[in-house]
Amino acid sequence: MIFIITKRNLIVAGFTALFLLFAIFGVRELVSHQILRSAYMSEEGFSYGCVTAESKPGNEAWTYSKPESGSGTDSAESPETEQESKSFIKWVDFTVPYEAMRKAMKLDISSRDKPVKLDWIEMLAYLAAKNGGNFKKYKDKQLDELAELLNSGKTMEELTQNLKHYPYYYEAYSAVLSGFLGEYEIEVPDETVPGGKRWEKRYGLKTFSPIAKNFPYSHYDDFGSSRTYGFRRIHLGNDIMGQVGTPIIAVESGIVEAMGWNQYGGWRIGIRSHDSKRYYYYAHLRKNFPYRKDLTVGSVVKAGDVIGYMGRTGYSRNENANNIRQPHLHFGMQLIFDESQKEGKNEIWIDVYHIVRLLSHNRSEVAKDPVTKDYYRVYDFRDSYDFDGMQD
Repeated sequence: MIFIITKRNLIVAGFTALFLLFAIFGVRELVSHQILRSAYMSEEGFSYGCVTAESKPGNEAWTYSKPESGSGTDSAESPETEQESKSFIKWVDFTVPYEAMRKAMKLDISSRDKPVKLDWIEMLAYLAAKNGGNFKKYKDKQLDELAELLNSGKTMEELTQNLKHYPYYYEAYSAVLSGFLGEYEIEVPDETVPGGKRWEKRYGLKTFSPIAKNFPYSHYDDFGSSRTYGFRRIHLGNDIMGQVGTPIIAVESGIVEAMGWNQYGGWRIGIRSHDSKRYYYYAHLRKNFPYRKDLTVGSVVKAGDVIGYMGRTGYSRNENANNIRQPHLHFGMQLIFDESQKEGKNEIWIDVYHIVRLLSHNRSEVAKDPVTKDYYRVYDFRDSYDFDGMQD
């Protein structure tokens, strides 16, 4: 068969090629537009979540549902599931940098005994509402200027009355940070008694780094990077590199909700904060000796307690397998506004890289028990959630 190349054939071929290119790129754009963050893995397996291009913080139709009172929505015309009709935040993209959190925290702490008590979460939510959640141009002077306004007599209610999305950011950031700063008591060395300790009341950062004091580690912001074991997905945590056996610390006080083997995370432990808003996930723990020996599901832990040991387990259906190349802790934080978000397609995992940087300022000192081989904290801790309560 002989094909004769004519001007008409070239034109037809050209248009056909252009049509195919537009079709391919159009579909790809549609997919990326409609299913940004389309598939991600929960700690127990597969989880899928759809985030449209309109699904940005501040868009009530997507981030949180707050039906207007007396809006007259007809359920027959707008059929919704019970979950969809509930009023709770559906997504949080936590982009607050370390520098902003550190500055806001310092302003909060330094105002503790002053006429105007500054609230670091309110201040961060204010900045987010003003810049649409974009902190790329953040400067410390923005918080200094806000503090000056508040100290001069302005109230946060006055400053935010025209910021439509301030309530969203305040609720979202409260879910992330509300357990971090406050009153607590901690043991400190007692100089009057050799080897003695005494309790000291403090106000400040009461959450701890997930890595024990004096143990080296390194990390970078790898949230959202690609993972391929099992299926292609995005990484929903921060990998903290270190040495096998490094003691892993409970970031916040809470209750152990999950322990055991997971083919992706290996030996892992999940701890729920006492207010139920935060679920901390620690994975790839040590082969043969993953946890502190006395821990079980239901155990109550304090911020700063040793909970386990760094390893490289995971990526296997067979328990106790070391299939992770480099020893590290996978540390993740899930936000829960409604129990329907705990497992499944509605899970909310946030980038904790900058949070880990903040927590590096408070690391729990540990020592090793020569008999049990377990590490334990040197200085005890208690706050308002501990069953013994705050001591006078």
